Amino acid sequence: MNRSRRTFIFAGVLGAAALAATRFFPRAPLSATHAALGSDGSAIVVALAPVMLDGALPDEARAYEEAIRETVAAVDRAIAGLPPLARHELGQLFALLASAPGRWSLAHMTSSWAEASRDDVAHFVARLRDSRLDLLRAAYDALHQLILAAWYGNPRAWPAIGYAGPPALG
Repeated sequence: MNRSRRTFIFAGVLGAAALAATRFFPRAPLSATHAALGSDGSAIVVALAPVMLDGALPDEARAYEEAIRETVAAVDRAIAGLPPLARHELGQLFALLASAPGRWSLAHMTSSWAEASRDDVAHFVARLRDSRLDLLRAAYDALHQLILAAWYGNPRAWPAIGYAGPPALG
């Protein structure tokens, strides 16, 4: 793609302003169970996981809810194991998405993530994935990789893809 210098500068200024703005929005206290994600990040992953894992999650309601909980917990563990800079950048992304102005400007949603419809979340995911801005596509890639790795690293997902699990050693 041929990008002009003006587009590059605009994207850089917009990204810097958005990340700087996250410092002025209060953060919710971290939940005891999801210390790396926090309550805002957990709500965002709970909203994103069903859309990004469409067709891969169990059909039965109780198993579905448990799969979402396990995926959120695995994303939290994965983030906790990242280098400090990556954790900080993901924290900024979740803070931006949790703030009302960030949610409105990026996701075009006025409701909270907990109240967002599946269609609203699907449109947000498509907007990130197909964005002209590298920064937004990078945000999509990070969220997509975290959620898919969390789900497919779960033994509950293995039978559906024909994976028998790791070989026994010893």
